[in-house]
Amino acid sequence: MLSGTTRTGWLGCMAEVVTKGVGKVERTADRAQVDVTFEAESSTRNEAAGALAERVGRVEELLRRDGVEVRVRSLSVHDNWLGDRRAGARAQQRYVVRATDLAVLDELLSGLVAAEPAWLNGPTWELSSDADAVTEAQQAAVADARRRAEGYAAALGARLGPLLRLADGDGEVWAAETARATMAYGAGGAPGEPVRMEQLNLEAQQIVVTVRCSATWTLLD
Repeated sequence: MLSGTTRTGWLGCMAEVVTKGVGKVERTADRAQVDVTFEAESSTRNEAAGALAERVGRVEELLRRDGVEVRVRSLSVHDNWLGDRRAGARAQQRYVVRATDLAVLDELLSGLVAAEPAWLNGPTWELSSDADAVTEAQQAAVADARRRAEGYAAALGARLGPLLRLADGDGEVWAAETARATMAYGAGGAPGEPVRMEQLNLEAQQIVVTVRCSATWTLLD
């Protein structure tokens, strides 16, 4: 976008060009998150909670190993209703678990599935830190904005002057732009057999860090 602006300072009267730049940098995910829920039913809330405690006891041992963090642990105990009649009770415990060491991910998933959860979804791939990637993407975004501005200047037979303003663009700071490799409970294996995680191809995915900017430059004769 080009604009003419009158300035009374040392720059006098000059034209401006506003360009947008995009920078993208890929990094391989170095941690993963899994969402899993266990549940138990019985005739009373107390019995349902007791049955659930017995089931998740084995899970708690699995979650205490190195390279595993429990981000969320929440309990729900409630009555079941069939119309206006009480029909037993249900207890649920939800975990959001992070594997900070991907070397333990296959064993973690296998252990969670073996405990027969009501629901398991994941892994969701993450970066433990995107600071370096953001810095690199910022540099690429500014370089992209400059190239666009130089192209407009050349098209007008002008020269690109100094940068006047730079604004951070909108949009996601980072996102996994490749398809996520995820699993749901019940994938692979036969009933009663451990799930063979290597068959599910749950390899760490590429995370694309995206930065956008808007830059305003002067145009010189």
